[in-house]
Amino acid sequence: MVAETQSPGGKQAQRLLRLYHLYRLSVGIILVLLISSDMDNQLLTSGNDALLRGGSWLYLILNILLVVFFEDTRRPAQLFSLALADVLLLCGLFYAAGGVASAVGNLLIVSVAIGNTLLRRRIGLLIAAVGALGIVGLSFLLSFSHPSSPNDYLQAGALGTLCFAAALLVQGLTRRLEVSETLAEQKASEVIGLETLNALILQRMRTGILVLDECRRVQLANHSALALLDCEHLEGLVIDEHCPALIERLDLWRKNPTLRPHSLKITGSGLELRPSFIALGISPNHQTLVFLEDLAQIAQQAQQLKLVALGRLTAGIAHEIRNPLGAISHAAQLLRESEELNGADRRLTQIIQDHSERMNRVIENVLQLSRRQQTVPQRLDLKPWLEQFVGETREAATARQQIHLHTTGADFKTLMDPDQLRQILDNLIGNAWRHSGLRREQAQVWLELFIDPNSQLPILEIIDDGPGVPPDHQAQLFEPFFTTSQHGTGLGLYLSRELCESNQARLDFKPRQDGGCFRITFAHGRKQG
Repeated sequence: MVAETQSPGGKQAQRLLRLYHLYRLSVGIILVLLISSDMDNQLLTSGNDALLRGGSWLYLILNILLVVFFEDTRRPAQLFSLALADVLLLCGLFYAAGGVASAVGNLLIVSVAIGNTLLRRRIGLLIAAVGALGIVGLSFLLSFSHPSSPNDYLQAGALGTLCFAAALLVQGLTRRLEVSETLAEQKASEVIGLETLNALILQRMRTGILVLDECRRVQLANHSALALLDCEHLEGLVIDEHCPALIERLDLWRKNPTLRPHSLKITGSGLELRPSFIALGISPNHQTLVFLEDLAQIAQQAQQLKLVALGRLTAGIAHEIRNPLGAISHAAQLLRESEELNGADRRLTQIIQDHSERMNRVIENVLQLSRRQQTVPQRLDLKPWLEQFVGETREAATARQQIHLHTTGADFKTLMDPDQLRQILDNLIGNAWRHSGLRREQAQVWLELFIDPNSQLPILEIIDDGPGVPPDHQAQLFEPFFTTSQHGTGLGLYLSRELCESNQARLDFKPRQDGGCFRITFAHGRKQG
């Protein structure tokens, strides 16, 4: 029975209840006006005038009280009681007005129909049954006191049938309406979810995305676009004032969409961006979708793909190269030990052996990149760790190599894989000693550890007093296989930067007037959730 009396929930039930209240109040007011203006002869057909007047006033007063105090639609029992009371009162007015010849029977049908919008299934049909029985039973009762024609019984039966027909029709329409409303709510919820997901995807994308209207006003800008254009806010603003170079590319693209737009350089951040445009044809505002890509990231991805391909190739042919290379190196060593060789031939064998060792180092470095172990970051206090590392490095250094450590600050905690940090510093310190030894007999390197005043991040600088790096070579320092040394492989600095980035750190070169400086900017000392 609970399931059968379940009423529509939420705002729809509240609207239906208000409609029901309004209908009953309107009926009560009209009845009172009719009996007060001596027009009740339209309703009264050989009925009881005093009973009709009292019933009309009672109907109006009770409905006013129900409108004031009855607002809860969550209890089906109360809704059933309301509909039942309304039908019984109308049945009383039907009797007082003289039966089927009056217009009260029609009001009963409308009341049953509205009541079935609030009630469901058999409980709604029970209200219709009460109305039908009231019409038929009271018509039969009136026949004892007032002679009735057979046509009156036919009309009473028709009104009773209409009560059931109205109840069934309204219940069917209400169920269809509820199904449609539920489906619409589900679709709306799915659309809202998709919009939220799309907005989240757009904001998380590394590619900068802008949506411009026909007046070049920014309607959408994700976080990457704001970062790439070095702006804090763009939505609602005209893009001409913030990036005129982008507008130039946009105008050229609109004249010839087949042309690939040239890259543009952002003055504030120094980034070089590659724009691309798509016209949103379905948009009534002639919107344009703009994609902004950082060329530095594209180049880095290309280098990574290149190195991965090279690593796979080297891993596949390593044995094929190492075996003959080992044989060549061994043969050159044996040939050098021969007493029949003169000095020039011994020099040639030394060249063969040196280059064999260099080729072997290249293979080792590439293999190390291809099978690099997964980073295991740990909470690391850099100051004591560096003091221990510098002590171990001094013990292994030669008499011509010196290392110094200076620290400024207190909190140097970070997240870093200590084994990979050792590998990075071994490479950078070795390079610093080699370049310092080119100018001075005593090769020196300085490690400066401090806290950046702006970002509050730990920073370690590896400084040497060598000849430095020419300006035209600085942009290529971290490219694979780029080297200025005859004995280098060109993979050390590239591997060091890769290891830093895998630990959420950054490795940069800072030019100096006297020597070179590599800076490691570490991450915060808290784990990401």
